[in-house]
Amino acid sequence: MSGMSGTVDASVKGTPLGWALADCWTMTRRELAHWGRQPVQVVVGLVFPVMLLLMFGYLIGGGRGVEGDYVDFLVPGMLALTMAFGLESTMLAVTQDLNKGVIDRFRSMPMTNGAVLVGRSAADMLQSALSLALLIGVGYAIGWRPHASFGAFLAAVGLLLLLRFAMLWIGIHLAMVAGRPEMVQAVQILVWPVGFLSNAFATPESMPGWLGAAVEWNPMSATATAVRDLFGSPGAAGSSGASWAAEHAGMLAVAWPLVLVAVFFPLAVRRFGALSK
Repeated sequence: MSGMSGTVDASVKGTPLGWALADCWTMTRRELAHWGRQPVQVVVGLVFPVMLLLMFGYLIGGGRGVEGDYVDFLVPGMLALTMAFGLESTMLAVTQDLNKGVIDRFRSMPMTNGAVLVGRSAADMLQSALSLALLIGVGYAIGWRPHASFGAFLAAVGLLLLLRFAMLWIGIHLAMVAGRPEMVQAVQILVWPVGFLSNAFATPESMPGWLGAAVEWNPMSATATAVRDLFGSPGAAGSSGASWAAEHAGMLAVAWPLVLVAVFFPLAVRRFGALSK
């Protein structure tokens, strides 16, 4: 840990918080080092959302219930949907560490409980930020233009990353519950219905009543609607209905992730702490 002392502010150096930050940074560097050894996996994670954006924008089309340019509606929805992608790679990495005994070796060291998980989440968040930047760039290339102030633009990106943070801790907890890499394949199937049962590609108003109501209360739909409003997408007309969930999408886009993190973060850390007991 002595090599990490320069990364911690002097005001917290030598304190429990200082050691916790140093441990988390050490684990984050470990995860980032994996990128160099697994470049194909990183590239696939970045390119896959771009392929979906182009596929729905040009090949499949869609936009039921959308007024105006579909790209204005689609790009913010895809940005929200992207926050659910790649969870399987994080879950797989956690289960592989569990089965290879890596976690047990870390637990035998004088390390802050949960630093391994925080390091994994920090690396994942960095990749998610890169994925957002790439997808926004592709959106510009295909004609999408946000009509928002710089502050509103940053707020939209913040909501997207907040959703990713919540999804990530759900994935980490489920990975430790699954325990084995082969079980991750079954768990990750659940991600797709949650992702596509949203307003990323079509408005809830264009769906059957019961389905539209379920879609509007999906945390991903709340983020997508709030992000569209912040970006000021003119083509997003019709993306918000008269329901309470649609009218308060901004509040739900903050509340949903915070509730999910409040539930799954302590569950994941507690599960991690009980692994070798």
